[in-house]
Amino acid sequence: MISLTDAYHVVAATVPLYVTMILAYVSVKWWKMFTPDQCSGINKFVAKFSIPLLSFQIISSNNIYKMSLKLIYADFVHKLLAFLILIAITKISAKGGLKWIITGLSLITLPNTLILGIPLMKAMYKDEAVVLLAQIIFLQSMVWYNLLLFLYELDAVNTRPPAPPSQATETETAREVQSKGEEDADAEPRTKRKMKIFPILVTVGKKLIRNPNTHATLIGFIWSSIQFRWGLRMPQVVNQSIEILSNGGLGMAMFSIGLFMASQSSIIACGPRITMVAIGLKILVGPALMFVASLVIGLRGTLFKVAIVQAALPQGIVPFVFAKEYNVHPAVLSTAILLGMLIALPVELAFYFLLAI
Repeated sequence: MISLTDAYHVVAATVPLYVTMILAYVSVKWWKMFTPDQCSGINKFVAKFSIPLLSFQIISSNNIYKMSLKLIYADFVHKLLAFLILIAITKISAKGGLKWIITGLSLITLPNTLILGIPLMKAMYKDEAVVLLAQIIFLQSMVWYNLLLFLYELDAVNTRPPAPPSQATETETAREVQSKGEEDADAEPRTKRKMKIFPILVTVGKKLIRNPNTHATLIGFIWSSIQFRWGLRMPQVVNQSIEILSNGGLGMAMFSIGLFMASQSSIIACGPRITMVAIGLKILVGPALMFVASLVIGLRGTLFKVAIVQAALPQGIVPFVFAKEYNVHPAVLSTAILLGMLIALPVELAFYFLLAI
């Protein structure tokens, strides 16, 4: 049973996030301390420095040799089901396209496991849950955030307009690829230019290779495999250097959310209808798909319960930073984070008692 002390730890993990977000909101809305360009610069700092270092810290501290294969399989099936359902919805409705698929995946499959998840899971299922949740956090940082970046870059390549002759080589390549798919000028005009799959992937790959998060996850995985195999430890000076920047990553991300909200006409920036859809995807569809995935893989006991409850956690903070950086529905994710954390405790308790029956 969850005690009042456990509830206090959950609240203590949540309130500082709101304090950070409110300070950012007030600093722009009332105090006019930051310009739009400065707000974008803060978000870019989080995306290019804090989050990659945080990803490295998470990945390198996880023992990859003691991970639960069943949990990995269930997590993969969960994401796959969400991806297929979102594709089907966009095909049937003929609206949204890749942008809404990316946003839907962020809502359904990428919860706030690091800050809010750990105290909640520990209160509900003790230390065993913390170990399991650490593995889910590892998978998010190692696999799913990089896949999310891939989809963002893919969307950017597909929506990018033809580049002028003076632009960089990579955009020239993209323009050349687009022109190959066009018919002769005398042919019937078309509304979209065709691009072949391979050149698109090459362009996306070049962008991802230059992304700091790609380097951080790869180096983190290599170091994890080395240190847990041979018992090596990172020099203290290097470890402290990484921690200084990474520890403030999520706080700065919440600050960026507050700055973004202050730039909108309303705190509920995406409107009530989309807000209800976003919350429904997070607290209903996400756990439902994880329930199916857990049954398919055969999860049992605490492993089964942790998988379901963590899927109902509020929207993760890191996906918002990416959404803001690529300008793909950041209003939807900021609203989901704001409201999701407000209703987190009652929602998680509801799933906790439901699974205890």
